[in-house]
Amino acid sequence: MIRVLVVDAQAEVRRGLRMRLAIEPDIAVVGETGEPEEALALTRSLNPDVVVIDVGRKDWDRSDIIQHLHQVAPAAALVVLTLCSDERIRARAQESGAQAFMEKYAGAADLLQDIRRLASRPRHQGDRTVTSSLAT
Repeated sequence: MIRVLVVDAQAEVRRGLRMRLAIEPDIAVVGETGEPEEALALTRSLNPDVVVIDVGRKDWDRSDIIQHLHQVAPAAALVVLTLCSDERIRARAQESGAQAFMEKYAGAADLLQDIRRLASRPRHQGDRTVTSSLAT
């Protein structure tokens, strides 16, 4: 079972992601939050395989939250969701420890593919070898 933590400021988006992921037999949403501090605490306590995080909130420092999540759980894969496809944001996300970067309008199939691919990679402390989604 792939354990996923969903982090998004909008409750509606979290609910939609949770409902979509819940119908997958190999994925379990183990937690969700809209707050960066709670995201860190949940990541630490729940030990998810994958953290799906929206970094679009203006009051969040995008690279800081990703970097902190990576430090708290270096074996967890970080999938960044955003409405903004800016190359600078993509590069900073990768530098901070994200393994995948996806625009929210990309569709559930792409997100599911990334979650499964990243969850199936070897889980080593500090593993950043899986970056193909960031290059797209």
